[in-house]
Amino acid sequence: MNIAAIFIQTLDVTLPVFALVFVGIAMRRAGWIDDRFVSAASKIVFKGSMPALIFVSIVGADLSEAIRPGMIAYFGLATVVSFVVIWLWAIWRVPTIQRGVYVQGAFRGNCGIMGLALAQNMYGGFGLSAGSVLVGEVILIYNVLAVIVLTWYQPGASADWRSITRGVVTNPLILATLASVAVATSGVPIPKWVMTSGNYFAQLTLPLALICIGGALSVRALYDARGVAFSASAIKMTVLPGAAVLGGWLLGYPPRELGLMFLYFACPTAAASFIMVEAMGGDARLAANIVAVTTLAASVTMTAGVFVLRVAGII
Repeated sequence: MNIAAIFIQTLDVTLPVFALVFVGIAMRRAGWIDDRFVSAASKIVFKGSMPALIFVSIVGADLSEAIRPGMIAYFGLATVVSFVVIWLWAIWRVPTIQRGVYVQGAFRGNCGIMGLALAQNMYGGFGLSAGSVLVGEVILIYNVLAVIVLTWYQPGASADWRSITRGVVTNPLILATLASVAVATSGVPIPKWVMTSGNYFAQLTLPLALICIGGALSVRALYDARGVAFSASAIKMTVLPGAAVLGGWLLGYPPRELGLMFLYFACPTAAASFIMVEAMGGDARLAANIVAVTTLAASVTMTAGVFVLRVAGII
């Protein structure tokens, strides 16, 4: 396959996802949607349609394809290692008051929405089912690590570990992952009408979530972003996915798994990082700037990354 054909295939994967983000930006600027819409729609996605998407995709999948123990283990280990390395870098290069926000912004990706959408576009059913399993893992890891680093550098913040733990174990996406794996392995038949209705509801998830990302995005925040925000963004969008894929390639992971690793590690910083920073009394402006920079840059960096890896024959 020639380079032009690979480039067109790459655009077929990434452009539909990022086009909806920019549609959300345009709708917000036109006054079609506002904060109330974004808030309400985000709740529908987080508490309803995304758990439904995870459930139907895993229940309807071949678990021998969806559950890849080696990939799951590597993804978790690589996330923890990257977290530690970024923290050590921040100790050396970032002011103390901004370190917690910097570290979280540099490692915590928007895998549940952006990663899952791109995985489905690139690998179809495999990307959706295997990606859904990874979503449950990353939600748990991201929340635990984010709380650790933010609490470390925000001693005066009201970090209630009990409520945070409760929030993690009752997270709808984690519960949907566990429930779907249990149902799929049990062999209990699911009525066709239930799966059909679930699929209808699940189809709301990705377009609605991507429009909400665009609607909530502050382009003006780019003007406020300075060195620290751009440094965290550069790590998140280039260094982290590059190192993760290189490590997986050296260990001999197959192309589809390497592709999923790239998409998930290269995702822009999750909007939830801003919410957690604000709740814990951190530098919310820095957190917002990192989210804005990575989200807008992702359309270029992720497209370029997929293209380069495909030309190299790695994914």
